[in-house]
Amino acid sequence: MSDFAEFRVRGRAALLAGRATHDVPMVEGARRWGAAAVLRPQGEIVDRLTELAATIEAPGHWVHGGSALHVTLRSLEPYRARIPEDDPLRRAYAAALAEAADGLPTARVRLSGVSPHPGGVLVCGHPEDDTLVTLWKRFAHALESRGVRDLEHGRVRDRWYVSLVHFAGPLADPHRLVEWCDAHAGVALGTAELGTAEIVQFVHTGTGIRVEALEHARLG
Repeated sequence: MSDFAEFRVRGRAALLAGRATHDVPMVEGARRWGAAAVLRPQGEIVDRLTELAATIEAPGHWVHGGSALHVTLRSLEPYRARIPEDDPLRRAYAAALAEAADGLPTARVRLSGVSPHPGGVLVCGHPEDDTLVTLWKRFAHALESRGVRDLEHGRVRDRWYVSLVHFAGPLADPHRLVEWCDAHAGVALGTAELGTAEIVQFVHTGTGIRVEALEHARLG
């Protein structure tokens, strides 16, 4: 099986068995949706991802598009509604990210295939170079050298993806959603060139998620 084949099988089974999970609007201290390091695609591939997400029948759920689309490099901390510019952790994240990105080329990730999972729907990412893995390793080391213990301390991130939907409540028709995912299991969206790594925070808009950049580091 490919790196996503077994993941897709487990995701289908979970939804069809009624084991979907869902997010709720953020509250202070929650482990989900805190500050994170991400890379956001740019250009035409964002339009293709947005158009694909818009075809999912997911009323009431958080359907992502445009600047909300991202590849997560690392989840950093529990949710905080406000992270000021002089926050010590924010400064440490920024310095660690700049150190990690220094001298690395733009990351190229082929986006191909859709997969359901218990909490939503994602597009599978297949790196075409070593940049993402190298950046991830460097960033982990740079955080550790600064005494920062983040939410992914000790975790190996070896699967890359862009989320199209996060469930925000019980699924009305999981079978229909799984059928949509099956129909798009082989969709090819092209290669995303990820030229900027960012420290971001997430904001609930009432109907979805907005991504706000706090810090950034250029690749390439």
